[in-house]
Amino acid sequence: MPQDTQASVWAEARAFLRAYHAETNMPNLNARLRDVEAEIAECGSYQLLSAELVHGAKMAWRNSARCVGRLHWPALTVRDLRHLREPAAIFAELRRHLHLAWNGGQLQPLMSVFGPGVQIINDQLIRYAGYANGSGDPQNRALTDFLCAQGWTPPAEPGPYDVLPLAIEASGQVQLYHLVREDVREVSFSHPESPAFAGLNLKWHALPVISDMPLSVGGLQFECAPFSGWYVQTEIAARNLADAERYDQLPAVARAMGLDTRRERSLWRDRALLELNVAVLHSFDVAGVRLADHHRVSRQFVRFEARERRTGRAVQGRWSWLISPLSPALTPIWQRHYQEDAAVRPAFLKRLPGWEGAKGGPAKCPFHG
Repeated sequence: MPQDTQASVWAEARAFLRAYHAETNMPNLNARLRDVEAEIAECGSYQLLSAELVHGAKMAWRNSARCVGRLHWPALTVRDLRHLREPAAIFAELRRHLHLAWNGGQLQPLMSVFGPGVQIINDQLIRYAGYANGSGDPQNRALTDFLCAQGWTPPAEPGPYDVLPLAIEASGQVQLYHLVREDVREVSFSHPESPAFAGLNLKWHALPVISDMPLSVGGLQFECAPFSGWYVQTEIAARNLADAERYDQLPAVARAMGLDTRRERSLWRDRALLELNVAVLHSFDVAGVRLADHHRVSRQFVRFEARERRTGRAVQGRWSWLISPLSPALTPIWQRHYQEDAAVRPAFLKRLPGWEGAKGGPAKCPFHG
């Protein structure tokens, strides 16, 4: 390892270990620093202890400037699976991650950290295919094309919610793995006051698992560290299903609700958007699946800010990501100001989309999906 890189790793390791020991009241900081410095001098790198990795992952969530759900960072469960590097074994543990995080519908925040030399190409473990004919999720068209080029064959009759296979890369080779029905929990949507709404046949998967963001802790980078929490209803209803560039369902919702779509001044889009959010919240509640709403999560973020201030830590925040896409001015975050993304570590990083950087391209450039 070049000497300047080695010095950088040592500087980040030193800063992280000091923070870790201070926050956890762990003793023997100086001895640990000496051991790490000697290991870096001899090997060019070092190994985090499992407890250090766990706390570092929690700190990365706490530092995630784009995440409004950070109040819960201490509750993150971290699975230290760094001994696993083989794609088949990793896929088996990804399936286990989905089942553990599901937790009977009471979704629990979970991260699985795997060994070096492997990465997941998909940006989330569960993604719906996007096809050239416009069906499915247009956002995933490039990913779908990439997976087809790797050998995936779409269903004979492609649908709007075809779950894509997972592409796992190791040693420059990409292998595809298929999730089965019991791995993918989905919620079908109905409306508490409109029987016609169910006829739209809308649904979404219940568990978002971010899988393309490397975890950086103490100068070390873990390329394969999928992380899951739970959705805010606006992510599904005000973006995934509503955006014109995604599923574009507001006109269909308006028709099902009997709204006057002849004039924009009737605010039919706004009303349809609200009713779509009502339907998503209602349906997750009926299904018994954990889902945040934009009002509660905004209040929780204010509590997170206050708690961080008491510790003397500054809160990083990307305001445009923290505010709700539905009625943002009604939330307490609307009039607040935050320090824009600073280079704070530990952190989740952003790399090139897998289909562009699948052959080991460098990280370039979030947590909830």
